[in-house]
This record gives sequence, C-alpha cells and structure tokens, in this order.
Amino acid sequence: MRPMFVFLVAKMLSKDEVNDRTYRGAAVIELIHTATLVHDDVVDDSNRRRGFFSVNALWKNKIAVLVGDFLLSKGLLLSIDNDDFDLLKIISVAVREMSEGELLQIEKARRLDITEEVYYEIIRQKTATLIAACCSLGAAAVKPGSEDIEKMRKFGELIGMAFQIKDDLFDYGEEKIGKPTGIDIKEQKMTLPLIYTVNNVAEKDKRWLINSVKNHNKDKKRVREVIEFVKENGGLDYAIEKMKYFQHEASAMLDQYPDSIYKESLQTMIDYVIEREK
Repeated sequence: MRPMFVFLVAKMLSKDEVNDRTYRGAAVIELIHTATLVHDDVVDDSNRRRGFFSVNALWKNKIAVLVGDFLLSKGLLLSIDNDDFDLLKIISVAVREMSEGELLQIEKARRLDITEEVYYEIIRQKTATLIAACCSLGAAAVKPGSEDIEKMRKFGELIGMAFQIKDDLFDYGEEKIGKPTGIDIKEQKMTLPLIYTVNNVAEKDKRWLINSVKNHNKDKKRVREVIEFVKENGGLDYAIEKMKYFQHEASAMLDQYPDSIYKESLQTMIDYVIEREK
C-alpha cells in the first residue's frame, strides 16, 4: 500500500510522468516499513504477522533485531548511493518520529495516564508519519522544492491517522486478521476506544478498567470483559466517528487538485483505509 501512495501522488502531480527517483522512493519506503514491522514484533512480543509466524517467533529476538537493522540500512543507502538527499531527509525524519512515537507509547503504558491528545500524537508519529513520508516522497520525486511536498505530507498524515484508528478497532473484533485480538490490552496500550470509555464512565467503572489493563491484562476472560464493556459504552462508535473525520479531511485536501485517474485512485485508497477487513 505505501509504495502505491508514492507512485499515485507522483503521477497525479506530474501528469503520468515518473522518474527513477520515484521508483527509488517507493523502494525505500517498503524497505523501511518492513524493517519497522520486524522491530515492532520484537517490541510487542508478537508471534504472528499477516497470518504467519513473525521473524522473532522463528529465529528469536536477536536475529529479528539484526534483520530489521539490515533492512533499515539498505533503505537509507539506496538514497545515499543515488544522491537523493532530499528524499533521504524525508525518510530519516519519519524514522526518527516513529521511534519517538514508540517510546512515548511505552512511557505512557507504564502509568496508563494517556489522554486523547497524547494518543493522537503517538499514532501521528508511529503510523501516520510513514504514510505522510510516502506522499511527500512522491511529490518530492517529481516536483522537488515545491509546496506540494508539504501539502502531500499533510494529506498522508491524515490518511495515516485514520489508518491507525482502524487498526486499533481490529483489536476489538472477532475476525482472524493476522494478529491476536486483544493484544493491545495485553500490551497495556491505551487506544482510542479504551481512552474514550475510561473518560466517559463512572469512577467505579474507570477504576475497574484501569485495574484490568494494568494488573489483569494477561487474563483472557478479563480481557474479553474489557472488550465487551468498551463496545457497550460507545468506545468503538466514538473511534469510528474520529476515523471518518480524518478520512473526510484527507478527501478535502485531495479536492484541491485537478481530476485525474490518479486522484481517483488516491480517493479509493482513502476509502480502503477505513473499509479494509484486515
């Protein structure tokens, strides 16, 4: 999905013409994204990725960390070896922000004092910044130095926000999506459905929720009870509403550009982000 954003933005802005920089930008994004997934599975202690065993499940954490580092270095060197320093800066900023977002999430998980504003900052850095980089890379590849680079960065960030909220909603579903349901609660991650519920229920229920996430997050029965409680108290409905808000804002930014098949495809990508089943 992420390389597709690079190509579609580049084609929309250049009227069909793409260059070698566009292909390199797409390749860098895929290498960097794969590296972050390998590292994420180590951080989350997750044994599954897209329905298969994760690298750390097969070969343990040491190998997984080294594989992630190798992929990261290959991506950065692809830009350096071709003097794509403007593209390198975009992707390097994204890598820094993803790391900061992960650290912020870990810090907040220890105290469980995350607010909705902090949650948005975490997902902006952890997820949205990479999709923002995809879109700004597409613009920078064909129109270096243009104002479209920042516009497309913001466009991608909005899509990324919607994407992560959708991902968080999967944790409350029952479908087989390639990762265990309830893993966010197990990892003490306060996602939007839970944050909303904690802040909008009676003090007694709030204490029960916090205690469940903090002290009973490995108890499968308790986790299921938390999931049902969040559903019954509007947590999922609120998150869906916010997800659609970011979708609408992204579509509004796209409306600033002339109609084309590439613009239509980007709109389809926006819709896919919130309609996907996994």
